[in-house]
Amino acid sequence: MTAPTIANRDDLISYLHTAMALEHATIPPYLTAYYSIRPTTNSDAAHIIRVTAVEEMLHLTLAANVLNAIGGKPDLTRPGFVPSYPAYLPDGEDDFTVDLRPFSPEAVEAFCKIERPGEAPGGRSRLLPESDSTRPLLVSSPTVEGMRFYSIGEFYEEIIEGLEKVAAVDPGLFCGDPARQVGPEYFYSGGGSVIPVFDLDSALRALRFIADQGEGLDSGIHDADGELAHYYRFRQLQFGRYYEVGDHPDAPTGPPLSITWDDVYQVKVSARLTDFPLGSELAAAASRFNTEYGRFLALLTRTFNGRPSLMQDAVGYMFRLRDEFTRLVRNPLPGSNGLNAAPTFEIPAAAWSDPDASSAADELSGAVTW
Repeated sequence: MTAPTIANRDDLISYLHTAMALEHATIPPYLTAYYSIRPTTNSDAAHIIRVTAVEEMLHLTLAANVLNAIGGKPDLTRPGFVPSYPAYLPDGEDDFTVDLRPFSPEAVEAFCKIERPGEAPGGRSRLLPESDSTRPLLVSSPTVEGMRFYSIGEFYEEIIEGLEKVAAVDPGLFCGDPARQVGPEYFYSGGGSVIPVFDLDSALRALRFIADQGEGLDSGIHDADGELAHYYRFRQLQFGRYYEVGDHPDAPTGPPLSITWDDVYQVKVSARLTDFPLGSELAAAASRFNTEYGRFLALLTRTFNGRPSLMQDAVGYMFRLRDEFTRLVRNPLPGSNGLNAAPTFEIPAAAWSDPDASSAADELSGAVTW
């Protein structure tokens, strides 16, 4: 048994910053796999990956709402927020790394590891010291050095327990400005809508929604709304078949799911800017993408810090990155044995300057939706 790792508001803030980094860290790998799929092919797989990526944006927003509700300050531009791929998930599983891969069996296997269920035997046993290698571990505690969790779902259970404990002794815990909350009028995905957070009840609903939708709590194949958890969505790609209600986790009985692994742009795994020919047009395109992605994160930061109406602009900005993405993945990367280029997500410091909201809105008017 270990001592609780959340004792006060500052500990909660540390955990919620880590939660935001964790939710974001999955988005670049999912987008890389999604945009590597050749147009008009692998429509089933593309849909599964696209919807999951959108829901990670929803989870990121929910974590930001909880952080804002307790007086924290979301910052997606702080050093280390964007991992250097290949990377361990924030803040430290040690049995696999996450790469930027094209759609492939290896990519799907990594996605299943990211989302895998893993409920600990009970209570504080969800925490283990780093030296204990009896089971694969995912996330580590940001407040107690060397302590790790069985799964992302257990990480969120620690936040939930800590939130309840701190709220019981701190009546002023939910001191955040309600105007900073992103509500459902600003962002909706097919997998759920944003929950504004003003008190303990709404905070718990937001956190449990994240965990139940696929971040590791094994409450079953489907969540409370009948939606497949993320882990099982990706397992469908491994089985080549959809789940039906009532199926055993290892035996889906639904319609076959068509996959052609060769209908993919074979991009270099976890490419870096140093892989691009110096001064080339391709290198310029990779640098331009990184700058644009940084501006996207800066716009999200502004959204979470008092401008919730900018969420629609931020989502549109993410779609604008599609053109830059496809310019890279459809072009060979010299010196890479026939592999294509891909975004590297190495964000330059200059990109953190906040894009002007009004010009962004003008540029994004009429943008397509996921």
